[in-house]
Parts: sequence; C-alpha cells; structure tokens
Amino acid sequence: MFGLGTTELLVIAFVIVLLFGGKKLPQLGRSLGSAITNFKKGLNAPEDKSDSNDTKES
Repeated sequence: MFGLGTTELLVIAFVIVLLFGGKKLPQLGRSLGSAITNFKKGLNAPEDKSDSNDTKES
C-alpha cells in the first residue's frame, strides 16, 4: 500500500489520534463518508443545461 509498512501506518494513525482526539475521529469519519457519497452522486447526476445558458458572451 504505497510502499508503507506496518510501522509507518501505526505512526501515522497515532499522529492522527493525537491531532484530532478520540472523540472527534468518529465525527471526522462520518463527514468524510458523507462527502464521498455526495461526490459520487454529483458524478452520476445528469448535467443541468440551464447553467450553460446563463453564461452569455458579450
């Protein structure tokens, strides 16, 4: 996984826990998951053609 070993991943996880704290991690994961879900919905949504009509060239 990107050339990272177990020790490096543990150090990164430890730093993340130190930065955000134990109480903030579930909230951070939830918001990240909802952001990814909204991004995927945006990719699959049909384009709104009215936006392209709003920009008129002078």
